Amino acid sequence: MITNKLQEVLNNQIKNEEHSSRIYLAMASWCETKGYEGAAEFLYAQADEEKMHMLKLIHYLNDRGGHAQMQALDAPKKEWDGLKKLFEEVLAHEEFITGEINKCYETALNEKDYNTAQFLQWYVEEQVEEESTMNSIIDKMNLAGDSKGGLLQIDMALKKMAGGGGSSSGTEEKA
Repeated sequence: MITNKLQEVLNNQIKNEEHSSRIYLAMASWCETKGYEGAAEFLYAQADEEKMHMLKLIHYLNDRGGHAQMQALDAPKKEWDGLKKLFEEVLAHEEFITGEINKCYETALNEKDYNTAQFLQWYVEEQVEEESTMNSIIDKMNLAGDSKGGLLQIDMALKKMAGGGGSSSGTEEKA
């Protein structure tokens, strides 16, 4: 059985993961309307990944005798001052999520719930990867500077990172 304190922090993290998904959907939509097809696909994939993170937490909490509960979310931002600024916000958000995961992990240890701490280890490792990926993208954007050709190359690389082909709407034509 999970403690009330741990249930509270895990429910908060469920909210954070759901909000992350919505933030990335808003960013993907903006990118799609600005011609950044690769960035849009990358961010749509990130949104799906965050939803998976949320569902994993929901199932875990319910399986441990807790009750995962959905909470109200603030509407995400709709406009950005460019692709680099957008990805800087992605990095800042991932750093925020890292801090929140660390709070969950710390609470699990304080509550002596080592099963939950072990479960959360996957999220701890995932955040290292997320921050590294976003730092790498921003580093490439810094190298490209104001070069439109450089931005095009980065956009194409983001498309490959998202899984390569397919349309950003998530539907692909079948041959």
